[in-house]
Parts: sequence; structure tokens; C-alpha cells
Amino acid sequence: MNELELTREIVKVLDRKKAMDIKVLRINELSIVADYFVIASGTSNTHVKSLADEVEYELSQKGVEPSHIEGRATGWILLDYGSVIVHVFTGESREYYNLERLWSDAAQIDISDIADNRD
Repeated sequence: MNELELTREIVKVLDRKKAMDIKVLRINELSIVADYFVIASGTSNTHVKSLADEVEYELSQKGVEPSHIEGRATGWILLDYGSVIVHVFTGESREYYNLERLWSDAAQIDISDIADNRD
């Protein structure tokens, strides 16, 4: 699975679990950290944990494991899949850290064909 296919699979999982305001940023031209950021919000800490757990579980079923996970007990969980980094926030944490503003030079990828993208 290449990085774009991995990104699309992550978006599908998040959408199925009712993640809010899913965004995909292509950062490969701005950083060596990763190729894509997937950013999504949950409605509560429980929802955020559920979203991150489901991404981890579904990808694990396909033989893809994260190299690192951070923030299990906070309003921001990060799953590092190497070329794709998943950020799942509570609404308040997402507003505070505002990754979309920090990475405003990154290209936003259209995911309307695979995600409802509820706000």
C-alpha cells in the first residue's frame, strides 16, 4: 500500500466512525517528517480514543502497524505511520494547536469522494 492509498484508507476508517472535519494535507514538499497529515476531530475524549483505536485496529488487520503513538490520555492522539501521520483531536485541542494554520502552505487533498466531512 503506497502512502496515498494508506491515507485514503485512514480517511475511510475515520469517516465510518463519524470523525468530524477530516482534512488531508500533503506536506512532502514542506517537510521530511511525512508525506501526508490526516487531521480529524472527535466529539469527546472517548470519541477521540475510539477513532484512534479504530484506525490502529483496521490498519493492523491489513498488516500496517504504527511506528509510534502519542497522547492516549489527552485531547490529541497522534499515530505515526511513517509517510502518513494521523492527528485526532477534541474540538478544543484542535482549535488550540491549529495545525491547519501552522501548515497553511501545505496542499489540501480533496477527500469528498470518500468522506462525508461533517463539521
